Amino acid sequence: MGYNTYFVDALNRLHEERRYRVFAHLERLAGRFPRAIHHTPDGPRDVIVWCSNDYLGMGQHPKVVGAMVETATRMGTGAGGTRNIAGNNHPLVLLEQELADLHGKEAGLVFTSGYVSNDAGISTIAKLLPNCLILSDALNHNSMITGVRNAGTDKVVWRHNDVEHLEDLLKKAGKERAKLIVFEGLYSMDGDVSPIGKICDLAEKYNAMTYIDEVHAVGMYGARGGGQAEQQGEMGRIDVIEATLAKAFGCLGGYIAGSHALVDAVRSYAPGFIFTTALPPAVCAAATAAIRHLKDSTWERERHQERAAKVKAVLSAAGLPVMPTDTHIVPVMVCDADKCKQATDILLEEHGIYIQPINYPTVPKGTERLRITPSPYHEDALVHALAEALVDVWERLELPRKPFNAIAAE
Repeated sequence: MGYNTYFVDALNRLHEERRYRVFAHLERLAGRFPRAIHHTPDGPRDVIVWCSNDYLGMGQHPKVVGAMVETATRMGTGAGGTRNIAGNNHPLVLLEQELADLHGKEAGLVFTSGYVSNDAGISTIAKLLPNCLILSDALNHNSMITGVRNAGTDKVVWRHNDVEHLEDLLKKAGKERAKLIVFEGLYSMDGDVSPIGKICDLAEKYNAMTYIDEVHAVGMYGARGGGQAEQQGEMGRIDVIEATLAKAFGCLGGYIAGSHALVDAVRSYAPGFIFTTALPPAVCAAATAAIRHLKDSTWERERHQERAAKVKAVLSAAGLPVMPTDTHIVPVMVCDADKCKQATDILLEEHGIYIQPINYPTVPKGTERLRITPSPYHEDALVHALAEALVDVWERLELPRKPFNAIAAE
């Protein structure tokens, strides 16, 4: 049997559906972010990165880099195995203490990625609750959906941010049944935030647990970077806070924070934790340095919000269809898969601007977009160069130059 044929056919389907993903070969330059080197068949070229999830540029911060280098020099590169085999390396213990303090919780637990922390966290918690019903927001990330699926318990999906629909589902479940509400603090494709207080009100009213994903908000919102839950004054009401070390903190890994009992139960039962090698000490030390810095420093958050507002204003003034958001996410709507990919190719090849196209299945068909994420280090000259390049692309591809609301109404 020619098994390879099946893989070729699967790839061909992706090409036909315009869903085949192409990854740019980029070399980040510490100290020069958002500038990077694009390695092409014709040689290296300088580019400006406009879609990084290293939102605050902490991946190049001297404190973070210094902590990683010093710890790797002192302790070596790897963790030596799973925690069960190799034990808890000391920087990892300090990191989990720092995360618990960041979110005002009793304990924290670090995983190898945010995807794993959601999959392992949600599935394990739900399995440990008797006859648990999971109530999942319709726009939850794939990692959360995977965790819900792997829990093997009953689930219902509530309309995105629709607390009336959520209440109807909670009411039908009844107060006596175990229930876990899973949602995000900030949704990264549309840039909208969840009504955390109203969700907590319903959880308390109907005796449900709350699980929030703060991956795109932690480090960037709240007085100390605790995320949207801190920003909205609701952090103490959330049962489980999940987030990442790989975005605003500029490192690698995911985590949950909650009560001692809950965290210890996940630690003791989750295969995704038990059978996975721990994060290396140097990565843990770097993440701890980033968290500590952002707890005290507000410059990065303030500058980040100012830059995001600047980009929205300049692009909107240029007649580009910017989806309105109150957060740092700047979606520019293309609404055509082919043209979305063409747009990013032109930007990269002719303008030296790297923005990855966002197509189905990340977003629904017909809502394809460029997802722009400004950083504190995108100065005015880069913002205006981006606007000029986008206007050129829009004209060449004959894309509509009209406000987002006009496009949305069509």
